[in-house]
Amino acid sequence: MPRGRYSLHDPHDHTPLGEEHFHCAPGPSGWRYVSRTTTPSGDQLGTVDLALDDLGRTVRLELHAGAWQVRAAAVEGVTWVRTDPTGQHATEGNVRAHAFSGMSPAFLVGVTRLLRLTPDSPETRVRLVTFTDPVLAPLTVDQSWALTNSEAHATDNGPLTVDEYQVSALDTGERHTVHLAGDVVLAAPGIELEDLESPPSPRPS
Repeated sequence: MPRGRYSLHDPHDHTPLGEEHFHCAPGPSGWRYVSRTTTPSGDQLGTVDLALDDLGRTVRLELHAGAWQVRAAAVEGVTWVRTDPTGQHATEGNVRAHAFSGMSPAFLVGVTRLLRLTPDSPETRVRLVTFTDPVLAPLTVDQSWALTNSEAHATDNGPLTVDEYQVSALDTGERHTVHLAGDVVLAAPGIELEDLESPPSPRPS
């Protein structure tokens, strides 16, 4: 069960945003990721609980940020309920999209488990509903993903395969690179892996 810590920063000016302490694991019916995020001073910002089925579809997503909350799943596209800090109002949403996104590295792993790309796969378009911090506002985005390189590295625990993905925002044309080893993000815009207590679980074939 991979367990560790990511540092989070603004991808444009590199302002520190905090840390995400996580653990994740594959299971008989899919994959689950649980984390808590903290400010640079150590105060709690929020939590993430993401469960996927064996095809990479979102079975359950629960996000907390401050007093805001989102509960969501892949139902007729993707469906969610967002609750305001007072708890008196809840808004529902549904979009014909493939999956969810957000600041957490969990969502990058989730997209790769859904798309199951190989180096021979063409660029693949995906529509995501991303929940923006700090109020978990939903925003629909279109991206294209390509697995551009997959390379095995020798480690004390055996070979570790590192996958390099190129991700393009279809509305702006902006491109960035994401490096993953199994179900752990090694580096991505705004994300750095700072500590890992056990090896990543291999990505599904």
